[in-house]
Amino acid sequence: MQTQFTDADLAKPHIREADRVLRTCVHCGFCNATCPTYQLLGDERDGPRGRIYLMKELLESPEDDDQVTRETQLHLDRCLTCRNCETTCPSGVEYHKLLDIGRAEVDRRVGRTPRERILHLGLRKALVDPQRFKALLSLGQTFRPLVPGALRDKMPARPVDAGKRPDGKQHARQMLILEGCVQPGLSPNTNAATARVLDRLGIGLTPAPEAGCCGAIDYHLNAQDAGRARMRANIDAWWPAIENGVEAIVQTASGCGAFVKEYADMLADDPTYAEKAERVSALTRDLSEILRDEDLDALDVKESRRLAFHCPCTLQHAQRLGGAVEGVLTRLGFELTPVQDAHLCCGSAGTYSVTQPELAKQLRDNKLDNLEAGNPELIVTANIGCQTHLDGAGRTSVRHWIEIVDEALEKH
Repeated sequence: MQTQFTDADLAKPHIREADRVLRTCVHCGFCNATCPTYQLLGDERDGPRGRIYLMKELLESPEDDDQVTRETQLHLDRCLTCRNCETTCPSGVEYHKLLDIGRAEVDRRVGRTPRERILHLGLRKALVDPQRFKALLSLGQTFRPLVPGALRDKMPARPVDAGKRPDGKQHARQMLILEGCVQPGLSPNTNAATARVLDRLGIGLTPAPEAGCCGAIDYHLNAQDAGRARMRANIDAWWPAIENGVEAIVQTASGCGAFVKEYADMLADDPTYAEKAERVSALTRDLSEILRDEDLDALDVKESRRLAFHCPCTLQHAQRLGGAVEGVLTRLGFELTPVQDAHLCCGSAGTYSVTQPELAKQLRDNKLDNLEAGNPELIVTANIGCQTHLDGAGRTSVRHWIEIVDEALEKH
């Protein structure tokens, strides 16, 4: 794709990066075929190719151009950032990087309504602090009938018992784990189950309590400086253990894993943190990457439960790990049902299910129809956002896949 940026434009790092991405696009349209919002709405501007044109027009236009409108902002807001288009693209267009630039630029020029500003700030303040989120969740569970339906659906009815978590200090092999921001409140058993399974494999988890939210919520709600501050804080929290030789940084939420793997890119221009960020990204592993390389016979699991696996977009498209969880579960004896259109997003997409509830609900219902078509006993997934979004429909129960493996351990 040809661009019309001036030399003065290209002196700006974000324009230079946008120019690089735009020039890789050959506007073939293959991306539209797998775009969830284009399939629902049928509007070129709600597919990747159309959004790329909108962003090109936006970034090439002068500051005072009145063609930059809320309509452009709306079409960018409707994007799930699922990155399905990147998997489909034959030219390797890094669409998500252009989208981050485009969203920041249109927000700077157009601004946000008071309602949108309050919603975005509320999401950032409520979700990124684990203790604050737990307190708000507990309050919501106590006064559940008063909570708005869209939020009530995402709350588990009661606190989940995480069980005993081994400290694993006796093991020679040590790894870090990102505890996350909402997962400790919504599904505390996920990381506890991970610790028990890894303990059985001779792997301990070194605690790093100072590490918190990965930064994705701030970053994708256009508070990019706040997101980078969280990246730096996590790097500082992990760095002593990294210097002591931890083997990996385990991620049990694929959304966080995809984001931490990009710390190196997002802090590449930071002279203090660039090298450390590169090391952190290199050490980051989704839990499925850990287990697929282990001798699973040591778990002594012989299961036969019938499961449907929802592969999150952040696992299959962002991290390119489609099939990794399925491979682990199959090796352990679980029966996986076929899922039509498994490449499509469920509609969770971070905060998308709150900011775009109507589209998110349509995508969720379509996804559940496909997941339930094979009559599974249970649906499992690998990301807390997908888990709560799908489970909130009140249909087939949805859990993290490692919890089901952990339950199988208890039988032996």
